[in-house]
Amino acid sequence: MAVFTPVTDADARGLLQNYELGELLSLRGISAGIENTNYFLTTTTGEYVLTLFEVLTYEQLPFYIELMHHLAQKGVPVPSPQTLKNGERLTKLNDKPCAIVSRLAGSFVPEPNPTHCALAAQTLAKTHLAAQDYDIYQPNLRSLPWWEKTIPTILSFLTDEQKTLIQTVLAEQQDFFRSELHRSLPSGPAHCDLFRDNVLFAGTEEQPIMGGFIDFYFAGCDAWIFDVAVSVNDWCIERDTGVFKPDLLRAWLKAYAEIRPFTEAEKQAWPLILQAAALRFWVSRLYDFFIPRPAQTLKPHDPTHFERVLLQRRQSLTSLDELVG
Repeated sequence: MAVFTPVTDADARGLLQNYELGELLSLRGISAGIENTNYFLTTTTGEYVLTLFEVLTYEQLPFYIELMHHLAQKGVPVPSPQTLKNGERLTKLNDKPCAIVSRLAGSFVPEPNPTHCALAAQTLAKTHLAAQDYDIYQPNLRSLPWWEKTIPTILSFLTDEQKTLIQTVLAEQQDFFRSELHRSLPSGPAHCDLFRDNVLFAGTEEQPIMGGFIDFYFAGCDAWIFDVAVSVNDWCIERDTGVFKPDLLRAWLKAYAEIRPFTEAEKQAWPLILQAAALRFWVSRLYDFFIPRPAQTLKPHDPTHFERVLLQRRQSLTSLDELVG
């Protein structure tokens, strides 16, 4: 379990005194995640998730917490941050910023089918539209400036071939980010990390019901098509090769476009955006693998997975027009 900051039952009871959430019944660590400390928190009023933030600062966190509150108020299925007695939704525990949010129903689906993909895509499009009038701005903190800062720190761990690939793609993305095409992409608050394990489904495999989106703590203002690319690079691929599964990819993109049609600029940028999404996670996984932070138990993801995905996106340039019709 990735627990950077241990929390005892006594700690949790003390924290709950600041809320109207009843008495503590149980506290259980969550095994997933490598950025934050997470616990399932059950009280006499319901089930919640307690998160202690290990990387994001107290000053950065209002963007994420209030975004979830904003979306929940609009009926988007996301964890709803609980309000303290003082009216705030963010506090501290064991010298770390923390929040309590509602626990959503369902579980993640390791092997999604086209129906799962369509439901997730529709919900993502609704999330983008619902966030248009959100009035706090914060950039995606894992975008180009972070890649430019982080890649030099991991080059010594890479083969010559990997160094050439990562530096070539970075240079291409630098040019892309400076272009008028990139500036014309529709943008706003985006999840930026919508992997399969950040979406919960209830119901059955044949008739799934959207439980909701979780883990907004990589969210930021970015091109919405980047959010889509991050998603399909995880949801719609063969795991061993990174090759797209056409039925899943079409289901995802068509369902998204039914809610928010893609612009001509997004269609033109699609091949580069797919590479940007792959590069972002290759870089972060390389960093977490070679320069990990201490934790009681930490299992960094395999960085070679997104190297394969990136190579696939460079070898096979998929047309967004052909996929959505």
